[in-house]
Amino acid sequence: MRSPTRQIILRTLKKQGKCTVKTLAEAAGISPVSVRHHLASLQAENLLIVEETREGVGRPFHQYSLSENGVELFPRRYYRLTNRIIDEIKESMPEDTVRNLFSSIGSSLVEKHAARLSGLPFYERLQELVKLLTGEGFEAEFEIRGDEILIRELSCPYYRVGQSHPEICLIDEKFIAESLNVPVERVSCVLDGDNICTYSVHMTPQVEIELQMEES
Repeated sequence: MRSPTRQIILRTLKKQGKCTVKTLAEAAGISPVSVRHHLASLQAENLLIVEETREGVGRPFHQYSLSENGVELFPRRYYRLTNRIIDEIKESMPEDTVRNLFSSIGSSLVEKHAARLSGLPFYERLQELVKLLTGEGFEAEFEIRGDEILIRELSCPYYRVGQSHPEICLIDEKFIAESLNVPVERVSCVLDGDNICTYSVHMTPQVEIELQMEES
């Protein structure tokens, strides 16, 4: 748990948008030197953005604001709205249509990132896919184990919504399968009580040949 002073700093940044050290020191009731110590710790947690600003001919100064990670610390109601929208969709559409809808979102992600994936050898495409998954909030990694590739997602940006609508897992499953153009099987899932989500990619003979060529 963060200290009360850091909570004040975060709330002040959330309320005011951008603040100087002086403003934050006044809000927290501490010295600027102490504020800088707290800001350094919050920066190390990737919760802040720092911008250098210059006004007139004076010396430049720093302004602080919340990063995307910092904003996510505060309660938000978007998942309630998302749940309501999905509830309405599921009430008005057959189950297969709903599943196809989530799968199509995964396909659209492949189209969105086609330029980064197109033409890459399999191993490089796998590496790029993991970067893309991490950029989407999954904190992904992979391991080649014999004739199997395990893609692990250490976090899930869909977890809150997925608790009510597990079909949402079809998004990243489809994204992985179409990006690599190979069959994919989900072998663990946080929604089932597992620590992480894991997808198993069973290598086709062509993929094995590509990997052997890249290793040679």
